[in-house]
Amino acid sequence: MNVVKPLPSIAAGRRHTVGLKSDGMVTAVGDNKYGQCDVSGWRDMVAVAAGNVHMATNTGNAHTIGLKSDGTVAAVGWNKHDQCDVSGWCDIMAVAAGWRRTVGLKSDGTVVAVGRNNEGQCNVSGWRDMVAVAAGDWHTVGLKSDGTVTIVGNNRYGQCNVSDWRDIAAAAAGYLHTVGLTSDGTVIAVGRNNEGQCNVSGWRGIVAIAAGSNHTIGLKSDGTVAAVGWNKHGQCNISGWRDIVAVAAGCTHTAGLKSDGTVVAVGNNEYGQCDVSGWRGIQLPGN
Repeated sequence: MNVVKPLPSIAAGRRHTVGLKSDGMVTAVGDNKYGQCDVSGWRDMVAVAAGNVHMATNTGNAHTIGLKSDGTVAAVGWNKHDQCDVSGWCDIMAVAAGWRRTVGLKSDGTVVAVGRNNEGQCNVSGWRDMVAVAAGDWHTVGLKSDGTVTIVGNNRYGQCNVSDWRDIAAAAAGYLHTVGLTSDGTVIAVGRNNEGQCNVSGWRGIVAIAAGSNHTIGLKSDGTVAAVGWNKHGQCNISGWRDIVAVAAGCTHTAGLKSDGTVVAVGNNEYGQCDVSGWRGIQLPGN
């Protein structure tokens, strides 16, 4: 069983950004209050994930996840809800991080999750035949090998109403919305749309997607990027981007990996989470 999309080498959280280098080491910038940027000792990594969280003033704590080449997982950062207790995981082939939890996709298509489960967002023990996972603030998304999607957790805004989705090639989860990339390059979205973050029906030629707290990002086949949703911090100001091969969306910022291994970022930079101009040698998809 193979992951549908290349493993992510950039990740964006509430106030920090993480990059996986082609040599298997990891770099991070931004808020480090809980040690979520303490990744300098990591080695042999093949993917990274960052715990995102919505904008509320009483939130912001985050964690960072790294998937190792041997299928084990590393974690640093906020661990109040045991979301970093992944030392016993093995045979993992993809990871996702939401607010207060971590999700792992195993090589046999099953899924494991640790962390806060007040709304059932960690109830994934019965999942089978999964090929990708995504984590929103209070809901967890699983993409099945048949192109359908399963979701558990909070559904207050209909962000789990995906029973009619078909031919999905990738999925992303934001604060209260869920985004699906279809095999024909179009995009669908459900959930809260107060900021227009679900207005993706006109998108075409999309090859990858990312969901921030209240914005949605689409990577086009020509290396340009589309964005909809909340733009108070400039997190959707990506119209000038070119040669992009991967995208990541945090709470209020957006990062793009260029074909030369450098990274660009726009949006909220209060904690230095967009200070990626010096990054070099970030792992390219498929390499």
